[in-house]
Amino acid sequence: MSDRPWTAFYRAGARTEIEVPAYRNLGDLIGSVAQTYGKAPAFTCCLHNGMNGTLSYTQVDEMSDAFAVYLREVAGLNAGDRVAVQMPNSLGFPVAAFGILKAGCILVNVNPLYTAEEMARQFEDAEPHALVIVDMFADKVRAATRGHPIPNIIVTRVAEFLPAMPRGIVGLVQKHWDRSVKPIEIAHIRLPDALQAGRAHREAEAIEVEKYHQSVDADDIAVLQYTGGTTGVSKGAMLTHRNLVVNMEQVMELIEGVEKGKEIALTALPLYHIFAFTVNLLGFYWMGAQNVLIPNPRPLSNLKRAFENYKITWMSGVNTLFNGLTNEIWFTDTPPRHLKFASAGGMALQADVAQRWREITGKPVLQGYGLTETSPVLTFEPLGKTREGSIGVPLPSTEVVIMDEQGKPLPVGETGEIAAKGPQVMKGYWQKPDETAKTMAGDYFLTGDIGVFDPDGYVRIVDRKKDMVVVSGFNVYPNEVEDVLVAHPGVDEAAVIGVPDDKAGEAVKAFVVLKDKSVTADALRSYCKEHLTGYKVPKRVEFRDELPKSNVGKILRKDLRAEELAQIAAE
Repeated sequence: MSDRPWTAFYRAGARTEIEVPAYRNLGDLIGSVAQTYGKAPAFTCCLHNGMNGTLSYTQVDEMSDAFAVYLREVAGLNAGDRVAVQMPNSLGFPVAAFGILKAGCILVNVNPLYTAEEMARQFEDAEPHALVIVDMFADKVRAATRGHPIPNIIVTRVAEFLPAMPRGIVGLVQKHWDRSVKPIEIAHIRLPDALQAGRAHREAEAIEVEKYHQSVDADDIAVLQYTGGTTGVSKGAMLTHRNLVVNMEQVMELIEGVEKGKEIALTALPLYHIFAFTVNLLGFYWMGAQNVLIPNPRPLSNLKRAFENYKITWMSGVNTLFNGLTNEIWFTDTPPRHLKFASAGGMALQADVAQRWREITGKPVLQGYGLTETSPVLTFEPLGKTREGSIGVPLPSTEVVIMDEQGKPLPVGETGEIAAKGPQVMKGYWQKPDETAKTMAGDYFLTGDIGVFDPDGYVRIVDRKKDMVVVSGFNVYPNEVEDVLVAHPGVDEAAVIGVPDDKAGEAVKAFVVLKDKSVTADALRSYCKEHLTGYKVPKRVEFRDELPKSNVGKILRKDLRAEELAQIAAE
């Protein structure tokens, strides 16, 4: 294969190399873009009933400035201190995230649906100096911070910064109707009050916010994005300002037909997920788009009003989302008329789903591939050049090779592990140099996915080397689920694998050996729900008298997976 044959598929005029990032750091990017687009709408939060609120580029810039000053001058944080953000898509997310980056601090994305135990593990590792959390889940903070307290707690709301009437209605419903907001029993400050305190300091002391990030270098850490990696041990991928700025540019370099200042993007994927963080939050901010945020895309009818009220030109999602929408009557009857294309990531896009989407909307879904550790995108399908079963071609400035077990590159057509190097590859795992070393082969990052090159440079995934299960684009690590299962007093042994699922791509299946034969599958699932986020809970449970093991007693998940696939094939 000639050197980088895939560049032949790039759009006309696309750069094959991105030598220098457009911005030295994300703080510079945020302020510069705001000056360009000013009063144009930057973010709109659209609730399921159509109630909404919008912040302009100027407003987001001013509010994130105020939050940066609050963090540095009131909360007393220093450059490089970690700040955890735990909230769904809402107007408060860009305000908080951009404020953290402007302050020269490190953003730690946290899934808001985490249990207190899951939060505690991440907080213990990241040691954040502040936490911004939505009020719906603030009742978990006390248990999550026991033994490693977080000195500054900032509480926000889903309807934060919406106009007074919808904000008040949502607050009443949450407090008195569905009772989703419980009393907050920890010392905290509300996000609007934190902004006011920041403004007061900024005005009284004539603070120039740029001073906080003027010394932040492109190779300094911007975000700790947690992943289980190959082993399932929770690790924070250290993503630098260069990683994120360049990856945003790499993706946008290959996207055709988008116009700066004219796009309306739909963000149903959570912004704490690295795909939505880089492509939706950063990429479409940089493009001057109006970003329509959906706090909760479940049920899918929650997206109906957004499609009705806004001329959506672009959206991202996972296979589950596209599959679900193509089965919604309201969507198939009135598909979006202004859509240019959609982007898929996080999990494999099924060919049938892609075909149905194109038939209904008249537009394609372009698939990308990557990992948390690669900020995340490594490959992307060029518009008009999609190929069934492919994950596209490597991005500009990205080298992808197929390696054998000894770490040597394989020729075209041979199957091996996908490895990559480029400016989007992480700095390493936070405080885990040994774990970092395990993922590298020289300068190349080992993805853990098994793939093959087509002669012209398109990449295909054959299988996963990892035991990781991908449920609707979210990673589930068997070790974590197994640890919970064997903690149940009635369980002797447990093994967890991923099995094919029409809706989620994969589902979690548990094989369990019981001590107490009276324990039921429903009882185990209920137990798991107390300790794990919903998508990690086994959808299926099979009881066994024993589990397959190696000569040294290691449970062989691969044998269970082979049995399961053979059974599916037979059926």
